[in-house]
Order: sequence, then structure tokens, then C-alpha cells
Amino acid sequence: MAWDFETDPEYQEQLDWVEQFVRDEVEPADRMYDHPLDMADPVRNAIIRPLQEKVREKGLWACHLGPELGGQGYGQLKLALLNELIGTTLSGPVIFGTQAPDSGNAEILAHYGSDELKKTYLEPLLAGEIASCFSMTEPTGGSDPTSFRCRAVRDGDDYVISGEKWFSSNARFASFLIVMAVTDPDAERHRRASMFVVPSDTPGIEIVRNVGVTGHAGHEGTHAYVRYNDVRVPAANLLGGDGDGFKVAQVRLGGGRIHHAMRTVALVRRSLDAMLERAVSRETRGRTLGELQLVQEMIADSWIQLEQFRLLVLRTAWKIDQVNDYKQVIKDIAGVKVAMPKVLQDVAGRAVQLHGSLGISTELPFGKYVLEGFHMAIADGATEIHKQSVAKQLLKGVEPAPDLFPSIHVPRLRDAADTKFADVLAAAAADAAEVN
Repeated sequence: MAWDFETDPEYQEQLDWVEQFVRDEVEPADRMYDHPLDMADPVRNAIIRPLQEKVREKGLWACHLGPELGGQGYGQLKLALLNELIGTTLSGPVIFGTQAPDSGNAEILAHYGSDELKKTYLEPLLAGEIASCFSMTEPTGGSDPTSFRCRAVRDGDDYVISGEKWFSSNARFASFLIVMAVTDPDAERHRRASMFVVPSDTPGIEIVRNVGVTGHAGHEGTHAYVRYNDVRVPAANLLGGDGDGFKVAQVRLGGGRIHHAMRTVALVRRSLDAMLERAVSRETRGRTLGELQLVQEMIADSWIQLEQFRLLVLRTAWKIDQVNDYKQVIKDIAGVKVAMPKVLQDVAGRAVQLHGSLGISTELPFGKYVLEGFHMAIADGATEIHKQSVAKQLLKGVEPAPDLFPSIHVPRLRDAADTKFADVLAAAAADAAEVN
């Protein structure tokens, strides 16, 4: 029986190095530029590229990807342990080659891209030389992709894409966009859409505006409202087959959800650590905050929530590694997605309260963390949708009660026990009669 909660010593040494590296190098770097994916920024390049080289030298670049994709093949569990250390930083994922949406887009290209697409886009993406965009959500629909209106119409050897996309991550930095568009509106609901690689310099791509997220760094937003005005792309840029858009999307969305959760563990832990420090540092009425019972309750509740959530994330990551198929772990990933926003909002919210006016100021990150909880409740599908998914998975194959009463109805169980042990009861009764 295998049941182990220990990290192997060799990888733990790597994690110890990462912890120091993040503190000494990554966190200071965060304060030196507007965005870590803005490769037109010379300050960004001068700082980030040497740090990326150090990560490569340590064998930690894109460590969750297989060697055929330029990674180490460490898998999702080791990635989770890594993300617990880099997840509080803006630059960490970029420096370690695990940033969204590029990591998910790389998986899509690896699974469904032609040799030419892999050479042109996947290789430089994995090398950290370019950035990418995932352009799926629309102004008229997000959690229900079957309601999408953006169209891609076949025209000879090309497709012509027309329509609008909302919150297209990192479009202003991207060398290419992966776009989901309806190719057959009359098909079965999950066969209507297809996925395309669209070079960012293709005529007809219009960034209506770049939308910011409250609490996120950057003078300009990174989530674009994009309009595709008769954008022509070769049919060879189709990912998978015609109508495979939903299947292709699940390759990246499953990973995206669990990766968000891994990084959220880091934010929750940072919030709890700050609460503990505050509790032993600040005094009121002659006692430290940590001596007050209600503060102790806040600390205890926060630690319990963190540990429960972290174990669910790690077990889900472990399950993904065992089967190498997000679809087989869909219930667990959905459960992680549901738990994530509440844990972050609860713990970060307590950190705000414990730090008082300093907690709500921009001099501490907890207000941003609370808002990030709402972001996590929306990103990659609304929480409510994933609650439905969990319930549907749990209900699969469940047999109804045999009659009017539940299968665990106590009289039913008592009758079954009487039947099972009828010989024992009869023998006991006979013995009692002889005694009498």
C-alpha cells in the first residue's frame, strides 16, 4: 500500500533553491517593469532573461512538460509544489516557463498542431522567445461556449474568421492567438466550433481595447476585447479536425484550472503567514492580537482551510499524473475549481481584517488577493458550472433506493441483520429455552 506525503530529497533540494531564488531574485524583479511578458521592454529583458537561464541551468524550466517539449517531465504534482513557491509573484511563472495562457497553448499545439505549426509557434513559445493568446470567451457568452457567435467560414484553402472575443489574455503581447470559432452552427452542440492558430499580424485583427483587472499590476490591461474583421487564415492552421474545438479546448482548460489552484495555494499561505506575524507583533490593551480568542479562531480556521485545499490540489495533481488525461479527473479538477475562490477570499479577507486600515491599503496585497478570489471564481468557467459538473459526476451510476425507503433505513438494516444471523439467534433462543 503506497501512502506517502513526503517530497523526495532530491526534488526538495530543488524546492529549497527555488524558495531562496524567489525571495532574492524574483520578488525584487516584479517591481522593475510593467509586465513580465512585455518583450519590447528592454528593462524587462535585461532582468528576466538571465533569471530564465538560471532556471534552465537548474533543470526547472517548464518542468511539467515532457522532454519532447523541452521540459523535464516532472508532471503535475511536482509542478504544484513548485507553484506553491512562485505563485505569489508576477514574474515567477514567466521565469520558470509555466505562465498562462502559454503553458496551456503549448499543450494544444503539442497535441493538435501540424509539424509546421509546431516549428513556427510551439518551439519559440517553449523557449520563452514569444508569448501567445487564448481567444475563446465572447461578450455574449463565456461559461457556455455553445452560444458563441464568432464564425469561421471555409473559403477554398482558407478560413475567414469574423466576430468578437472578450478577455483574450495577453493579446497585446502575443505573436499568435488561438481562436475558437463556429464552423458549423447546425451541428450537434459540441461539434459546432473549431480551433485555429491566427498570427497576430494577420490583417483584420482589431484590438478594440485592452481591459485591466482590478488589483492587477500594469498601466494598461492585458485582457483584450478583440474584433476579427474577415481575418483570413490557412486551413492548415486548424487545430485538430473541423468541429473539434471543444475537445481541443479541454486539453488546456483542465490544466489551466488546476494550475490556477496551485498558484492560489501560494496566495493563501502568504496571507496566513502575514496573519501569524501580525498576531505576535501588534498589541492592544496590553496583549498581543494572538492572545485574543477571536483572532485565534481566525488563525485556526485559516490554517484548516489552507491544508484542506492544498491536499485536494496535490491529490488532484497526483491523479492527473497517474492517468495523463484531464478528462478522467474532471470531477476532482472541478472540485478544486469550486473550492479555490472561497478559500482565497476567506483567508485573505481575515488577513485584511487583522491588519486593519493597513490591510485595506495598497501597501499590502490582501485587497488584491480578495479580488483575485472573484477572478478565480470566473476564470476558466464560473464556479456554479463546476458545481454542476461535480454533482453530475457523482450522480453517474448511482442506483435509486430499492423501494420507498432509503437503502440505509434502520429497520431495513435490522431485518437484514436478523436474516444474516438467523442461525445464531435460533441457537441462542434454544439455549435460553433449555436453561429455563
